Amino acid sequence: MANDIKLLLKGLNCANCAVKIEKRINNLEEVSEANMNFSLGIITIQPIKESESEKIINKVKNIVKELEPGVIVSKYRRDGNNLKRYNVKFKENNTHLNKIDSSKNLKKSKSLATNKFIKFFNQENMMSIIGIILYIIAMIFREDTYLNISVFILSYVLIGGNVLKIAFKNILRGEVFDENFLMSIATLGALAIGEYPEAVGVMIFYKIGELLQGYAVNKSRKSITSLMNIRPEYANVLTKNGERTVSPKQVKVGDLIIVKPGERIPLDGIIVEGEGLIDTSALTGESIPREVYKNDDILSGSINLNSVIKIKVTKNFGESTISKILDMVENASNKKAPTEQFITKFSKKYTPIVVFLAISVAIIPPIIISEAEFSNWLYRALIFLVISCPCALVISVPLGLFAGIGGASKKGILVKGGNYLEALKNTDTVVFDKTGTLTKGIFEVTEVNAVDINKEELLKFAALAESFSNHPIAQSIVRAYNGNFDKNDVNNYEELSGHGVKAIIKGKEVVFGNFKLMQDIGIKCERENKLGTVIYASIDGEYKGNLLITDQIKETSKEAIKKLKSLGIRKIVMLSGDNKKVAEKVSKDLGIDEFESELLPVDKVLKVEKLISNKKSNGKVIFVGDGINDAPVLARADIGIAMGGIGSDAAIEAADVILMKDDPLSLVQAIKVGKKTNSILWQNIIFSLLVKIFVLVLGALGMANMWEAVFADVGVTLIAVLNSMRALKA
Repeated sequence: MANDIKLLLKGLNCANCAVKIEKRINNLEEVSEANMNFSLGIITIQPIKESESEKIINKVKNIVKELEPGVIVSKYRRDGNNLKRYNVKFKENNTHLNKIDSSKNLKKSKSLATNKFIKFFNQENMMSIIGIILYIIAMIFREDTYLNISVFILSYVLIGGNVLKIAFKNILRGEVFDENFLMSIATLGALAIGEYPEAVGVMIFYKIGELLQGYAVNKSRKSITSLMNIRPEYANVLTKNGERTVSPKQVKVGDLIIVKPGERIPLDGIIVEGEGLIDTSALTGESIPREVYKNDDILSGSINLNSVIKIKVTKNFGESTISKILDMVENASNKKAPTEQFITKFSKKYTPIVVFLAISVAIIPPIIISEAEFSNWLYRALIFLVISCPCALVISVPLGLFAGIGGASKKGILVKGGNYLEALKNTDTVVFDKTGTLTKGIFEVTEVNAVDINKEELLKFAALAESFSNHPIAQSIVRAYNGNFDKNDVNNYEELSGHGVKAIIKGKEVVFGNFKLMQDIGIKCERENKLGTVIYASIDGEYKGNLLITDQIKETSKEAIKKLKSLGIRKIVMLSGDNKKVAEKVSKDLGIDEFESELLPVDKVLKVEKLISNKKSNGKVIFVGDGINDAPVLARADIGIAMGGIGSDAAIEAADVILMKDDPLSLVQAIKVGKKTNSILWQNIIFSLLVKIFVLVLGALGMANMWEAVFADVGVTLIAVLNSMRALKA
């Protein structure tokens, strides 16, 4: 929504803390809804009143300061790489992209490296390093003297002081089940029973693990966000005073822009001059360059490879293809997948249960077993506390889902939410629209059958009647007429959805449409039984013949149907507005299980509803359409998929998944990505729980120490984060 507040939480590497922050913000009376995208470190907030935005931001800053003091909150700006901020200077080059001064880049890289070095050796890390040195000295002179014990305790304070400080502050705020508190209690308990080396060693391991975990999360974020580095930074606008380099947000509809070889196309438009090759891989995942010519539509985000082209802008930056793609990917985490919702609920119960078990292990055995030593069972209980943090589960699920969405976008598959990505794996029935989805949708007029009229004149009437329609069939008729015509000759134009068109042309009442339309208006004619789409003509209430229009099946459609069946799809259905003979042949050629023909858009909705109500399993019903007039049925299906529909606003609004490539095989890829991502999520969940339960059992039996417990917490989290990143290559 336009009034949504987007905040960047820089330095937020704790997923459990992110869940707490999201919950606290959702509890604010000024907030309608808040969704945390942990993978990007962004929280999106819907205020109840737009006027209270600043008040909400201040409250969010206070909440974050309380829960995660080191995290910096700022307004999120996707256009942070704008010209003013970086003071970009361009160099003209005949064959390459204008480049930023390389010496400045080198200085900037050195500066960043220096900053990272200084940041690492901050006060807290320096204290930890001194603490580790003292710990090593104490371990060398391993004696139970007061001096050696004092060195252990001093090293513990230096290394874990910040953990203890945060834990104490969180206790005052009522945040008892916090990883800092649990680690503090566990290690302080170890000190209390004289396990000095282990208490300090475990705190060292925990701190190092946290550092590595933060590093792994940041690397994961960079890997994911690198897929989104497709935003154009500038546009070359042609003005009265010559060429001017500006931010794409400053360009208006109707402006002329120049795109040079190597530059990214900044805005959607139409080529008015020039031709060449463009790289669309950032949008479609297609590696083969596409040829473009004058009058071709061109999408922002593509890269011009080999020539200068002039483009007339048709959409402002906010409405451009690239902006819509970035919006969809950024907001994908707002729609939580069932697995993510389950883990969030499970983690809230998991920690209290394990803490309760820890208390039971510490108290019950010494009471009921006469020879049991309290210190021994207390130590076992402390192991439970270390393992009780659910970080591995809470981090890996959202990261895995977002990595899957990012990996899908790299293939030209835009998924609007983790819920849809997860639902793809449960696909039971796939319903295809025919025209433009399984067939090319590039129609040609192959026959003009005139009755009591000249063929050329009939075709001219048809071209005039269809000249106001964007339907592919209408456009094919306009293309078929080679002569000139004046649209001003057309009056009272009316498009009859699913039937045809009617208008007054040069004083004559003209109707072009399907056989049913002829019946409805009382025109007597024979129904043609031809392989193709037949458009019947009526002029002043008399039948004047028909046009035969044919389409071709896409080369990959048959392979896509075969692969869908191999993935376990139970039923494949085709819905078409075309006549039965054409629909039957296409269905038979492709190996489709069922087909329905001569359908209006509303009929398609009813057919999908029937399939949903009659399904015997919990599997999902997918509808795949070309996005031109399929918005109602896209919205009604369990998962609506628009093929090549990024140019259609209705398709973007209605569809849950958008296949940028105009290829049915992309659906196969989308389902595979959903299956692989879900598999990775459950690998992480099962692995994390098995390791934790295994170490808990060993700890209760006295066969595990705190080192194993820290591995079951931090080590497992690292493994889960790394495994989640495999979804990027799904």
